[in-house]
Amino acid sequence: MEAAIILVFVMGYLAITLEHSIKIDKLIPALVMMAICWALIALGIEGFPQWFDSSKHSLMEGFGSLASEEKMHLMEETLLHHLGKTSEILVFLLGAMTIVEIIDYFDGFSTIKDFIKTKKKSKILWIFAILAFILSAIIDNLTATIVLISILQKIVKDRSVRIWFAGLIIIAANAGGAWSPIGDVTTTMLWIGKKVTTSHLIGYLLLPSFLCMAVPTFIASFLPAFKGDLEIEEETEIKRKSKFSSTMLYLGLGAIVFVPIFKMITHLPPYVGMMLSLGVVAIFAEIYSNSKFSMTDHDSEESDAHALHSPVHHSLSKIELPSILFFLGILMAVAALESLGILFNFATSLQDNMPQLGTELHPGGVSDLVVILLGFGSAVIDNVPLVAASLGMFSEPIDHELWHFIAFSAGTGGSMLIIGSAAGVVAMGMEKIDFFWYLKKIAWLAAVGFLVGSVAFMFTRTLF
Repeated sequence: MEAAIILVFVMGYLAITLEHSIKIDKLIPALVMMAICWALIALGIEGFPQWFDSSKHSLMEGFGSLASEEKMHLMEETLLHHLGKTSEILVFLLGAMTIVEIIDYFDGFSTIKDFIKTKKKSKILWIFAILAFILSAIIDNLTATIVLISILQKIVKDRSVRIWFAGLIIIAANAGGAWSPIGDVTTTMLWIGKKVTTSHLIGYLLLPSFLCMAVPTFIASFLPAFKGDLEIEEETEIKRKSKFSSTMLYLGLGAIVFVPIFKMITHLPPYVGMMLSLGVVAIFAEIYSNSKFSMTDHDSEESDAHALHSPVHHSLSKIELPSILFFLGILMAVAALESLGILFNFATSLQDNMPQLGTELHPGGVSDLVVILLGFGSAVIDNVPLVAASLGMFSEPIDHELWHFIAFSAGTGGSMLIIGSAAGVVAMGMEKIDFFWYLKKIAWLAAVGFLVGSVAFMFTRTLF
């Protein structure tokens, strides 16, 4: 039965990676894979020789001698445990996505466009790279990429030039998301899973992540694509934005940044703080919404639609629900493999047979080569299940250097292929970037940044 479960997982995983080829949204195989894996566990519960205790992170003793009813009860408790842990992540993401959409409802991100005062390509590249690096740490790398490419489309009219900027935005956004507990789904998973703390994550990864962004951007600034000045066309259509746009931008970003502070003070799970932040932002959004459209001169259908609905309801209707369902499916499917002890056994055999690069300084630790390969693997397949698997594979304590290296490797390694990260996939869709163009023009820059950042991490960890 274990072989059948592994086969279902592999087939589902393959369908996820081939999403663009088979034209089936990745959430579908993720949900099907999750349901079938747990169904097979339920049907074959009596025949499994071992069971993994997630609370103690070890194989359960005496599982084989338990009665059938006890095994079934244990499976139901384990399923509920993993659903609870997964729900913490999903509710957190729902709150963050809703706050971002509320900011967008008030045209808050248009404020960022005012920062760009130059026409020199290399300077604009650095502006967008730094904005992506900072913004992704606050509102997550996926949303930062969407916001910045939307602004880029209004500034750079030549698509052949714009896709170069988009490629570097992907690298910078993924680098920025790696050092923040709310900057990337994978770091959020490690943070909520009590593997890393905010202070140590920033301490370990700020410098490596910055170099991962800065080195490719520095090299790219000397490439022909970023020489000379841009021909920036002025917008012919004058659209008056809400007078509360700047206020909602700073309020929303401040509310998201408040979440780690709330957790540190109360020791409550992050999703509680995110719900508090969402509630505060929603209060101001409802108050401001009545006067938002009275300040505009246009009577378009869009403004009528906004006026008829509350900003919170409108924002909830625009969040990426398919992504939420995908995370549910993939995290619960990985939990099935973890519960049977498959991931634990795989990690043990991998560590026993892998050259122990990096463990000379830290005897008994996981090989650096394993984590670096994880980074390259995240460029080919989604980094969410890779990190989910690592949570079940390794048993190091909170704030161990391994978890921080995994956060960096999985978060930034995906930049090496355009399909390797959520930021890359959304940029690919927004700008119709060709897979092989990215592989030829941008992948080597991302690889240089990833390797430089990895070396920087190996250096900075000696300081802790």
